[in-house]
Amino acid sequence: MLKRYLVGVLFLVLAGLPGAAQTAFGQTQTTPAREAIVIDMTSGAVLLEKNADTPIPPASMSKLMTLDLVFEALESGRLALDDSFRTSARAAAMGGSKMYIRSGESVSVEDLLRGVIVQSGNDAAVALAEAISGTEEAFAVLMNQRAADLGLTNSHFVNATGWPDPRHRMSPRDLATLAARIITRYPRHYAMFAETDFTWDNITQPNRNPLLGAGIGADGLKTGHTAEAGYCLVASAKRGERRILLVVTGLQSKQQRRQEAERLINWAFRAFETTRLYQAGETVAEAEVWIGAVDTVALAPARDLIVTAPYGMLEKAEITAHIVEPVEAPVAAGAVLGRLEVALPGIAPVSVPLVAAEAVERGGAAARLEAAARLLIRRLRAAVEG
Repeated sequence: MLKRYLVGVLFLVLAGLPGAAQTAFGQTQTTPAREAIVIDMTSGAVLLEKNADTPIPPASMSKLMTLDLVFEALESGRLALDDSFRTSARAAAMGGSKMYIRSGESVSVEDLLRGVIVQSGNDAAVALAEAISGTEEAFAVLMNQRAADLGLTNSHFVNATGWPDPRHRMSPRDLATLAARIITRYPRHYAMFAETDFTWDNITQPNRNPLLGAGIGADGLKTGHTAEAGYCLVASAKRGERRILLVVTGLQSKQQRRQEAERLINWAFRAFETTRLYQAGETVAEAEVWIGAVDTVALAPARDLIVTAPYGMLEKAEITAHIVEPVEAPVAAGAVLGRLEVALPGIAPVSVPLVAAEAVERGGAAARLEAAARLLIRRLRAAVEG
């Protein structure tokens, strides 16, 4: 028999990026940010969104795409942290935030990464782009190819830094998708985002992320600011097993950016709780098997069923297995045989596939005779009841 749970306003991770699930309750939280999205990465629940699919000038937040491509090159072995490259005059001449590299000096990939992550160096970002693709223009082509591969439909890149250009755009949801990818795919390199300062050429600069050291669990990712973009931030914080991901844009000052980001992260942790209802592979139901070596097959969720709900509202939802049975043998392990559905008042049901937990071979003559007998009994019962 299927286990049943009482769960309040509920969210379900659907697929791909945590955050693919849509907001499933009446949103009452507001923010002065021009655009925003807040996601519980553990479940994929979107807790708040405001103009989240609007393509905006991402400023230095778009350096996350530059970093993603560098991290991938490191993981594949095409680059190594101790590889060094002689920096170009073009990279050294970049304006805005800088690592202060000099033209013609040899700088390691590791130092350039810290120059981008900690110091938001435009010069370091261009140097990394040139190290991978030869020119920043060629690297921008690679950035757009990666955006297409990741389904970032509201993003377009023309440079490695986020330097203002009317064609250079990302949406908050695309930024969140990219940030979640970096956190989950490159945990070893992600640790750099929590470093509080970096010294290059006897110049020490603090990490520009205003949430580090605020005592809220923040450990990354990236600030941004231009006159058009306003003050922006992609941030993540972890407490226990939960991780909150936030993007805010268009704020009016550094102080407002810090205060609003801190407020929203605290709200996300305090107003909601996240629960794993079922683990992938956990038996939750059985399906009758037709002409099989055994009469039933165990069913399990294809992936973890994790939900996020407002505190104090775990009372109204139930979970039901929907199965079309009997299932005809043979049955392959992992075959989709139904779905596990979460039903809640006032919102569309959400579900996860139910799969066969084991293979079932086709039965022999005895199984076929038993199946024929069961069929005859059913038809007689139906005739009597009819």
